[in-house]
Amino acid sequence: MTFGEQPAYLRVASDLREKIVKGALPPHTRLPSQARIREEYGVSDTVALEARKVLMAEGLVEGRSGSGTYVRARPVPRRIARSGYRPGMGSSPFRQEQSAEGVRGTWESRSEQEEAGPEIAVRLGIEPGERVMRTRYVFRDAGEPMMLSTSWEPLSVTGRTPVMLPEEGPLGGCGVVDRMAAIDIVVDNVTEEVGARPGLADELGDLGGVPGHVVMVIARTYYAGGQAVETADVVVPADRYRVAYHLPVK
Repeated sequence: MTFGEQPAYLRVASDLREKIVKGALPPHTRLPSQARIREEYGVSDTVALEARKVLMAEGLVEGRSGSGTYVRARPVPRRIARSGYRPGMGSSPFRQEQSAEGVRGTWESRSEQEEAGPEIAVRLGIEPGERVMRTRYVFRDAGEPMMLSTSWEPLSVTGRTPVMLPEEGPLGGCGVVDRMAAIDIVVDNVTEEVGARPGLADELGDLGGVPGHVVMVIARTYYAGGQAVETADVVVPADRYRVAYHLPVK
């Protein structure tokens, strides 16, 4: 192999990928067998197997027990709106945003206390081991899982108050800004950082993905006077959704 040349398995995967993208291998079509790939491309069984693994990791094909490997249907990405909090609407940002997009959004949640790990402690500006309320959400669009979220709130802020549990009590489900206002804390800033990584097994299980699928992760933190009062990781399947931001000019 000359310097700079791709390994054989990547060249084979690239050619098969192009056939999938261009429709020569349409969705639900059986991928050429390992023996067929070996003969057509003049490569070894090992190269043929590694090329198939690449396509599986990219989510382009899927294995079916006892049947072979098939091209996956490629979903048309839908939008998840991100426009932040809008006052006076009496609902969470998720409900506001999905309502504006005409989406039938619902969610389920579970809250429990835990000790803050090092990363969450840094994001909240507290010491590792301090108590936080962790809440995990599964958000759905017409019953289909669309994104996950895990939030952490320092109990030094919300502990022993009516808003200690984000989804329970008189302000359950109203969102961070309204809940904090109820205990005289004024949220005045929010930051979001967007990244991407392979989905974890439990995330993909909840989202209906397959191993190797990429997810977008939005790390969001609410602040009041420079002090973080909530931080969260929002996880979105990158093959099915695009995150659209509405940024008003003031």
